[in-house]
Amino acid sequence: MNKALLFTLLLFTTVGFSQSNCSCEDKFKWMKETFEQNDAGFQYVVDKKGKVEYDRHNELILQKIKEAKDDTACIQVLYDWLYFFRKGHISIRQNIPQNNQAGAADVVKSDWPLNKTTVGKLKTHLAKLKEPGLEGIWEMNPYTIGIVKNNKGYEGFIIDAPGTSWQKGQVKLKMDADGKNGVLYLRNYSEYKISDSHFTGNNNLMLDNFSFKRLYPEIQDLGNIKLFNELIGSYKPIGKQLSQDTFILRIPYFDYNQKKIIDSVINANHDKITASKNLIIDVRNNGGGADRCYEGLIKYLYTNPIRTVGVEMLSTPLNNLRMEEFLADPDLTEEGKKEIIETQEKLKANLGKFTNVNGWSVYTETLDTIYTYPQKVAILINKNNASTTEQFLLAAKQSTKVKLYGTTTAGMLDVSNMNFVNSPCGNLTLGYCLSKSYRIPDMAIDDIGLQPDYYIDVSIPDYEWIDFAEKIMNGK
Repeated sequence: MNKALLFTLLLFTTVGFSQSNCSCEDKFKWMKETFEQNDAGFQYVVDKKGKVEYDRHNELILQKIKEAKDDTACIQVLYDWLYFFRKGHISIRQNIPQNNQAGAADVVKSDWPLNKTTVGKLKTHLAKLKEPGLEGIWEMNPYTIGIVKNNKGYEGFIIDAPGTSWQKGQVKLKMDADGKNGVLYLRNYSEYKISDSHFTGNNNLMLDNFSFKRLYPEIQDLGNIKLFNELIGSYKPIGKQLSQDTFILRIPYFDYNQKKIIDSVINANHDKITASKNLIIDVRNNGGGADRCYEGLIKYLYTNPIRTVGVEMLSTPLNNLRMEEFLADPDLTEEGKKEIIETQEKLKANLGKFTNVNGWSVYTETLDTIYTYPQKVAILINKNNASTTEQFLLAAKQSTKVKLYGTTTAGMLDVSNMNFVNSPCGNLTLGYCLSKSYRIPDMAIDDIGLQPDYYIDVSIPDYEWIDFAEKIMNGK
């Protein structure tokens, strides 16, 4: 199977889907057995941490399972069990009956608390304020919310939420009186506790890693802050000439549905990129996606052959069902069908074992062209970079042109290629992984991350990172 296909698998398998009530203990038993038998990283972590520690973890979780009083508490305990293995590329979520859905993963809450402030009243109120602070109309795709102050602090309510089950007026956010801590209710109405709140300029509000853009009243930002908000606040890739010597590409996502847009921006700016001495690629907060999405960037970084360490797949009856799903794709080419059948045969011949379906453990990419410009490439990274973005960084940092600027990444790459399966009761979906990198244990990244060449500490605000990198590239 080709490298791109292997690195971009995203699968969903149904196992015995039937509707019945299951206890939290039943759910845990199914999840534990499924994960132990099929997750590619399970045994690696147990060997690393020790069976005694794993047994102790199971005992603690079982006690919590018995104390769980409702589905929400049960789900949290189940996730606590998964967190033993890694902090990313795992998931457990509750399914909602099809006739009660507004979207594929949405919960409907008709009895949710409401804020009765209208948009008209909010704008009238805001017009009287010299400094609106948190109050205003804000956007965090796909939500538009109004934030108003009350006697307890601040409350954010839905103005518009297309494609979700959230209704107008429903309370989406609560913040304390000083606007520093609070609760954001996620798409499925679960609580996310906010521990950090800060503004970047007047029109960008960061609640932990959630970025809100002010829509009203918009207050003018200048210079670095304006540029930062334009780049970080964008949901699409952006190319921009910063100066005669420096071009910047902002890539917020590597989701596969963004590939055409990313390629379009790169191609439209090819002449500018190859005429600029410096290139800055800003991937801050880019949590990954599909490896194919960064292929168009590699030619501008390339100086020497790039080595990519491959993965091995855990062959089990459940894991191997994905090949049947691939073969059922009506758009599958004859060449693709042949690859999948060959892979399927390898996996079936090695049940219970890790299998190298590619036939190689290291892939070397060689290009014919080395561009004179850009001469130097800075990639801006932070703690929210994971998965495919980290794979991109591993490739990019092999170039003599490239330096990483920022903070350590998330560390979610060694065990990858997620598969999603439904429980026999039909009310849970478990996400686990199918592959394990040949890099481990010698160059493990999970729960460690990739470190920058130039660490940018907290004394340098987010909106000054671009200037910081450009000055270093220019020898200042």
